[in-house]
Amino acid sequence: MSGGSFNWQEFLGRWQREWVPRADADEEEDGEDGGQGLGSPARPAAEESAIAAAEERLGRRLPPSYREFLAVSDGWHVDQPAGIHQLGGVADIDWFGDPFDMTPMYEEGLGDDPGEAEVLLAGMWRRALRLETDSDMSHALLDPGDTDQDGEWALYVYKGWGGEFPDRYPSFRAYMEAMYRGFHADRVDRPDFVNATTRAQDARVEEAHRLTLRGRYEEALPLLEEARSFGRPESAILLNQLRHLSAPRDAQDYGFLVADPRYLPELLPVQAMTPARGEGRPGGDDHWLGMMEARGVPRGAAEDVLSALRDGSHRYAPAGAWGLAVAEARESARWGATDAAWRVLRNALPLWEAPGPSLVAPVGLLADPVLGPLVTPERGREILATPRAGESGPVLETAPDVDPPGLAWLTEPAVHGRPLDAYRCVWVEGVDPTGLPGLIGEEGAELSAATDPGKASRRAPRPHEREGVELWEDRAVVAVGRTAEGWAFAFDGYSHRYLSELFHSPAPAASPSGRAVVVWREPRRSSPDDRPAAFHLSVAERGVERYAFTLRGAETERSGAIPEALDPGRLCRPEDSETDRELRVLEALHTELGLSLPRFAVTRGRLPTFTTRSWTRAPQEGEGFAYLTFVRHRP
Repeated sequence: MSGGSFNWQEFLGRWQREWVPRADADEEEDGEDGGQGLGSPARPAAEESAIAAAEERLGRRLPPSYREFLAVSDGWHVDQPAGIHQLGGVADIDWFGDPFDMTPMYEEGLGDDPGEAEVLLAGMWRRALRLETDSDMSHALLDPGDTDQDGEWALYVYKGWGGEFPDRYPSFRAYMEAMYRGFHADRVDRPDFVNATTRAQDARVEEAHRLTLRGRYEEALPLLEEARSFGRPESAILLNQLRHLSAPRDAQDYGFLVADPRYLPELLPVQAMTPARGEGRPGGDDHWLGMMEARGVPRGAAEDVLSALRDGSHRYAPAGAWGLAVAEARESARWGATDAAWRVLRNALPLWEAPGPSLVAPVGLLADPVLGPLVTPERGREILATPRAGESGPVLETAPDVDPPGLAWLTEPAVHGRPLDAYRCVWVEGVDPTGLPGLIGEEGAELSAATDPGKASRRAPRPHEREGVELWEDRAVVAVGRTAEGWAFAFDGYSHRYLSELFHSPAPAASPSGRAVVVWREPRRSSPDDRPAAFHLSVAERGVERYAFTLRGAETERSGAIPEALDPGRLCRPEDSETDRELRVLEALHTELGLSLPRFAVTRGRLPTFTTRSWTRAPQEGEGFAYLTFVRHRP
């Protein structure tokens, strides 16, 4: 509504014609409105002479939109459920004068370098013009010190019972427009509240629904946002789907729709994502389960979904051709081929069918433990920009793949803004990833469900916490997958262990029927010491280590017949930095052996994990080791 010329006569007339009390309003209370009765929130217009007299009494000319309002209605029954009820006319308004001494409190909170908005708010209390004559411990305050280029004064609504900062509106007109939208939202549950405005907003929701299914979600957004401000049914549900896919980590509430049998398989897992991560309100699982029960979801169904999300066994399994594509994509993403998985999903998106009219996008995909992490904000917007459910639209420009080839990315800044400062990996040629626990896993090791490798490593018990594990042992929690070139890999990027003199390469054990390669990059140190960080490579074939080398500072330890293409003497120059040497070796491993790692899967995705045998051997006679643990105590 805001912007350009404004017709107060038309606006207030429409509001007056639509006027009905709230569904929860007390009729006797609504009748106490200065004689207006329930049929009208308005007052007769103020004469120009009365407005001028008020300005002379106040010593200031009133801001344009408020002055124009008074010339149409000398006051208004706002009727907020909790807040302002009545705005006075020219005879009622007066300077606020800060009767509660708010100024010193706000001035004390300014700090050494306050912003302009903070300074304006601190000074507002003593210079503001009070408009309300009836309220719930609230005040409507026009501030002549907070003005814009049109001479409008900002309006602040302070709810004294809330103890929060006031709500700011850039002008009186903006405030009244917001109150009009609130008037509609407060009455949306009244079956007799039907008028030209409600019909127009519902038409906007229907148009937004069509646009969204045609991939034109950016055109649908403003329509839904306006309809949501009027409280129109369905607008919030549709808008939440667009917001959720545009920002997948931001939880959205789907209200009572979650209990509808048509939508429950899609929406209940999405609603359970927050409590499954251990986030949300105090009360934990019981609070969430109680909330779902109150919406009509059987408690057993909610408990099952929450448990499946926690243990990684949940599967997004829609019906039809889209469901077949989801299953195919999951099998690719399961082992780290996330770009290939996304291409399968992207190509199948036009085949998605809504289980009912309230769903406009496959938001259930977000809750799948394997596929959900693939939906980045960029890809979420790509879903929304794809015509689906039988609708057609323009061909969209697809986003590029996110996984670079090779291994050089290990030295580059990652999503958290810095390279992985430590990692170790075993690649095995000609082996299915499911066979890795049998080759290098600890006794009884099995692949877990898809999980966050970082969390799995941090939560793993340490040697002193495990019965039967020696303190010298270094058992790693590794993420398992398959490279684009067909090598199975076991990757640890989170243990931050150092390459010790007791290191025992797992390459021979991993290579009974072919080649295995081990790379270990020690953690970077925060300060120089006498022991530079190390980079290790070892290659074995059919159970025998063929060659290996370890770079540590300017020194190189080597064994076996190292191929010329991987010879550190050829790859690494004395003037090279630590990162330069690492990068040259990683590039050579990709070129000569075809080694790679899927960056997205190992840094942001979900992969199966298992615990390896120790990467260190038992100390021999004359050797020693140290094992340190650090415990953080809260003060």
